[in-house]
Amino acid sequence: MKFVPAYDKGFNPMSVKLAAFRKEVAASESKLVKICVERNDGYNYVYELSVFKAPEKAEENYKVIERIIKSILWVVGGYKIYICGDDDLYERIYADYTDKGRRAFDVDFMQTVYEQPFEVIKVDEKNFPEFKPCEVKIGGHLDGCRIGFDAGGSDRKVSAVIDGKVVYSEEVVWFPKINSDYNYHYEGIMAAMKTAASKMPRVDAIGVSSAGVYINNKIMVASLFLKVPKEDYKEHVQPMYINIAKEIGAPLEVANDGDVTALAGAMDLNDNCVLGIAMGTSEAVGYINDKGLLNGWLSEVAFVPVDFSEDAMVDEWSGDYGCGVKYFSQDGVIKLAENAGHKFPKDASPAEKLKEIQKLMLDGDPMAKQIYEDIGVYLGYAIPYYAEFYQIKHLLLLGRVTSGEGGNLIMEKAREVLKAEFPEYADIDITMPDEKNKRVGQSIAAASLAQSKK
Repeated sequence: MKFVPAYDKGFNPMSVKLAAFRKEVAASESKLVKICVERNDGYNYVYELSVFKAPEKAEENYKVIERIIKSILWVVGGYKIYICGDDDLYERIYADYTDKGRRAFDVDFMQTVYEQPFEVIKVDEKNFPEFKPCEVKIGGHLDGCRIGFDAGGSDRKVSAVIDGKVVYSEEVVWFPKINSDYNYHYEGIMAAMKTAASKMPRVDAIGVSSAGVYINNKIMVASLFLKVPKEDYKEHVQPMYINIAKEIGAPLEVANDGDVTALAGAMDLNDNCVLGIAMGTSEAVGYINDKGLLNGWLSEVAFVPVDFSEDAMVDEWSGDYGCGVKYFSQDGVIKLAENAGHKFPKDASPAEKLKEIQKLMLDGDPMAKQIYEDIGVYLGYAIPYYAEFYQIKHLLLLGRVTSGEGGNLIMEKAREVLKAEFPEYADIDITMPDEKNKRVGQSIAAASLAQSKK
């Protein structure tokens, strides 16, 4: 490693570990392990990796494959893991992915999303599933009178868009994460939709952009509804956007906000293979593939490990170590600041702690500058690992962590790492959209999601 984060000396990038593992395996006796992760409608993702054949290397094989399976699960999504080529690996992974295993959180999450029991299945070569990819057309519909709605955790944004031009937009503060009555959410969303509708002669289509997991426009998992009781969720929350669209009388398309951000970038760049990474409260990701389509993936990259070190910081929610949320979010900034010896006020919220470091950055504080450079190092090493799964031509950086000069430092350092360590990825275009493009572009992209009823 040519670059080491000043405030995280133990950082052991997945990209570096995987490259070293492949090199060592290539110089030894090896065998091929095949992994397939299946999700809704039989769609799947297939990954192959040569591993050590020697029994004494079984633990090393497991540690690498376990991290890769974890990554695939959160990049692609799924509830069924097929393993071919190593019985010992299968037994270990099978034990991990049970409701009492090391990955119980992952099991519960995926079962909730896909409404299917989680399985780990051993198969031979003959019965290994055939690759079945999914590609979903997203957006690009600009005809007619459209509503674009963006459901955020602190404010909701709505735009009225006529033939690709924003004719009205508003932001309203709301508190969805602390309200347990689903009617609060329903009424807030409906009020926003009706306001936008009142600014146009008719409504031809509705597009919704929000954090969470959506399947067939149903809300499967979303932090906005965190406090809504489980007994109300299936009946009242899951079909909420569908019911609102029926009431307004227009076709609907709901998409993850990361995918809508990537779509906005693709529309602005007039190009494809766009990965958008938003560094805010968490790490949110969206992707437009080489055909300008979605892959139908989860892209919940906050839970994808980027650090192989077992001593890396543990994410409180998933209980796992080295995951992206602790590197590419306000938590990453706070972690590095505390590693540097910075003391925050005891009662400060994560958002307030981030603002404190941003203020220090504005004042020219060298520690704050180093924090952003360290995040750039993280990103430079994470990009080649993300490229295991995504074909990346353009990388868009967004989110409050990238605000101001800190964002430029992150970009510069990431480019430097790629050029020195991974020249094959050095031509990836790393950019940040300006404020106007972020706001207007996102509105238009969200509004363009659904085909019009005409």
